[in-house]
Order: sequence, then structure tokens, then C-alpha cells
Amino acid sequence: MNLSEYKGVMVFAEQRDGEMQKVSLELLGEGRRLADELKTDLTAIFLGHNIRGKANELIYYGADKVVVADHEILETYMTEPYTKTMTKMVNEYKPDIILMGATAFGRDLAPRVSARVATGLTADCTSLEVEKDTNLLLMTRPAFGGNIMATIICPDHRPQMSTVRAGVMLKLDRDESKTGEIIDYSISLSSDDMKVEILEVVKEEKTKANIEDANILVSGGRGVGKKENFDILENLAHEFKGLVSGSRATVDAGWVDRSQQVGQTGTTVRPDLYFACGISGAIQHLAGMEESEFIIAINKNPEAPIFDVADLGIVGDLHKVVPAVIEELKKAKKEV
Repeated sequence: MNLSEYKGVMVFAEQRDGEMQKVSLELLGEGRRLADELKTDLTAIFLGHNIRGKANELIYYGADKVVVADHEILETYMTEPYTKTMTKMVNEYKPDIILMGATAFGRDLAPRVSARVATGLTADCTSLEVEKDTNLLLMTRPAFGGNIMATIICPDHRPQMSTVRAGVMLKLDRDESKTGEIIDYSISLSSDDMKVEILEVVKEEKTKANIEDANILVSGGRGVGKKENFDILENLAHEFKGLVSGSRATVDAGWVDRSQQVGQTGTTVRPDLYFACGISGAIQHLAGMEESEFIIAINKNPEAPIFDVADLGIVGDLHKVVPAVIEELKKAKKEV
């Protein structure tokens, strides 16, 4: 493999029903940073049907080029057509780095593409950096159940591929003044490329808000004690117009729904304000919330690791502290 032939950063821009996924915009922001550091271009690849009109959005969020493969077979995600298309693009454009979201689609697509182009893949990265001396991509991810952080390199093969979960990276501000190139990519697909046939798509009706999008989160851990005690966290979240979330222990205990789980095996969040109530601060949980703008920790144990990342720590019984905070909030609102 001639490594010198591979240049540029490529981001897989995932869309569903024509709607751009949040993680793709975040990866464009990270890709822009890496591309600028390497003094190279950032290319977004955009697969789907009747999507060309939305390609400019990817330029507004940081891409220099957008390669659009618009085909009716690509309208709904299917493994083989998407793998064939992306593999062809990678072999033709030869990017140095490829970033993909660690979504259901990305986790299905990324390993297949990496296998077909004979390179490695580092999944669920929490940090990406360029090594100054070698320009290698340093891909850091939790390993051994989150007990250590491993930094992985791919020195002998290209592209260097990584998947990243939503909420880990920061997207750039949308800039309509930014210009770039949109390339229409021709791909030949037929029924022979479809190993399965999709007869019907049944969408789950979501009744709960997405904790990824919340500006304020009130999160509970094992220290909450029992499911019924989450009522006081609900009350606190209500006062702030925020949402309630929980640690893996509370999900395993059945106190909160899995969609509300924050952490390495749950959701990565980056709210403006994060309350950690009765959460010890295991590394698996910290991996999902340590980038929050402001963290308030409430725990009876003054040695709890959560205090190492907290901006404000309160040592005390959450069942006394939280109601007191709620009472003060109500008083302040009345005065206003």
C-alpha cells in the first residue's frame, strides 16, 4: 500500500429520511479541525435519494467538498448498496482519514468498508489527535470495560478509520457564507446489489425527549436508593425545564429507561448544566458526561471520583439537598 497516495479527511454524512444526523455535523467540526492541522481538504460523502438540495448544508458546517451519490436504491439504508458505494468512493478518492458516526448505520457500515479496503477501524472513539512527528491519527477509546483509555494508531494501512458517538465532538456554527464544491457521483446499482428487500419501515413513536438534546440534565445514580426517589429529581428537572437521566446502575435496576442512560454504554451528553445526584463517578459514566459545560455533584462520600470533574461539589444527602435546592429555586422565582 502506497501511503503517500492517501490524502484528505472524509466524513460519512448520515441522513435519515433526508434529515441530517447530529453526529455527522459534529464530525464535520472535528474533521475540519483535523484537516486544518494537516493542511488538507475535508470531504463529506452524502448517500441517499433526492438529497442533492441539502448538500450545501454540509458545506455550511465545514466541508470543502461534498460527494453526492443519489440513487433510488440508496433511499433507505441497506448494508450492501451502501457498502458498495462507499467502498468505491474510498478506492477512488483515497482519503487519509475517514470519520463515521457510531450509530446503528455507522456500526454496520464502517467495519464492512474497512474490511473491503483492507485497513483497520477504531470504534467508539472519544478523542482524535494528530501526532506531530508522523501525522498519524491518534484514536483514543475506552477499553477493558472503560477501566483504561487506549490510544490506537494505524501506521501501515490507509485510510485511518474511526467511529465516534454522538455528543462527543463539537459541531461548528452554521456559516452560509462558506463556499465549496458539490460533486455528483455516478454509481451503478441494481437489485443484484440488494441481499435483502425492505417490505415496510415501521417507525417507533417517541414519547420522551432525547437527553442528547437537553440543555439541562438531572442525573441519578445508585445513591438515589429506589425508583420512587427519582420523583425528587423529576421535580428538580421541572424547575429547570430540563430532563432526568441516570447511570447504568439505575437502568439495570429498572429505575429509569435505557434511553435515559448516560455513560460509555449509554448516551454521551454535553448539556449546559449537569446534576450528578448520588453518582460515584465511575470512568464509564464520566466518559458520557465529563464534557458538560457545568457539573454539579451531590454525594455523601467526599472521596467520590465525581468530585474530580465537578465544577461545584456538595457533600451531603441528596434526599435533603435536592428538596432544599428546589425550595430555593421556587423562592427566587417568586422574587423575580
